[in-house]
This record gives sequence, C-alpha cells and structure tokens, in this order.
Amino acid sequence: MDASDITLEQILTFLLEAPLFGDLSPEGIADIVKIMQIQHLSPGQTLFQQGDVGDAWYVVFDGEVEVSREGAHRRMRPVARMGARACFGEMAVLDGSPRSATVEAVEETVLLRFPRGAFQELLSEGNLAAHQLVLGMARVLCERQRRLTGEVHGMLDDSEEDPATIRRRMQRLVDAYQVSE
Repeated sequence: MDASDITLEQILTFLLEAPLFGDLSPEGIADIVKIMQIQHLSPGQTLFQQGDVGDAWYVVFDGEVEVSREGAHRRMRPVARMGARACFGEMAVLDGSPRSATVEAVEETVLLRFPRGAFQELLSEGNLAAHQLVLGMARVLCERQRRLTGEVHGMLDDSEEDPATIRRRMQRLVDAYQVSE
C-alpha cells in the first residue's frame, strides 16, 4: 500500500478499530490525527535502532515490522513481529527513554507516527483524547507487567529446572516484555 493512497476516512476507520483507540470518540481521534504523520518503510528498512532517542510512538497501518534486540556478542536477536493495528514505542512518548530495540520493516509497511513533542503539547493543553490514550497505554503496560510478574513467579516456583533453562526463559521474558519501549 502506498502511503499517498491512504485517505483520512481510512485512517479514522482504522483507528476506531485499533484497541488502543477504542475508548476515543471520533472527534477525539480527529484531534490525534492532526499530529499524526504517515511513514512508509521498504522491506529491510530500519525505522530506529536500539539506543536511539525515543521521539515518537507508532501504529502499524499496513505491513509488518520485526523487533530485534542486541544480545550477547553484539548479535541482533529477533524478539517479535508486529502487524496491522499493533502499537509500539508508547513508553518513549511517556518518558522519552532511549529505544530498547531495533525495528525494521519485514515487507512494505505503512506506519502512523505520533511525534512525542506534539503529543506532549496535546497533553499540556488538556486534550481529552491524548489523556485517554495515556490511560490506554498505562493499561497495556500494566497488563504486560502483570503477565511478566506471573511468569517470573511461575519460574521461581518451579525449582526443578536447572539454572541454564531458567536463564533462557528469563531472557525470553525480558525480550518479549520490552517490545513497547
């Protein structure tokens, strides 16, 4: 899909159906769309690298991206793939933290980009939709934290596993739950 072929109506409909935007009114979504940018990635193109400044958060409109993290010996390890309606980078918009992973397009991909500065301006203006999105982001982050905590407790309760197996399981958890940063 070519980014120039996307209509405002398609974007609004898409966002109304995206989980993070589910509590917003059409008017609220229209407020958020005003700060949105459309970004196109070619297959293999890097959106950002681990350690880069967290300057925006994204929603995959079309296509797929792969999230990788630098592991032992500076090798990149894939930790997740995200397709349509997936959101990522929300922690960066909240706290400006550096990227904890590298994101690269797997195929032709169109992203909806929400710059941190413009989003922070909406928040400081008291924009209800921006505050509702922050609440939605907090819910997503809380859900991830609860799952992570539950899985860690499960591992600790399972004293039969050897330390190497526990370490591998812990690394998978760390990778899986840092995707949003």
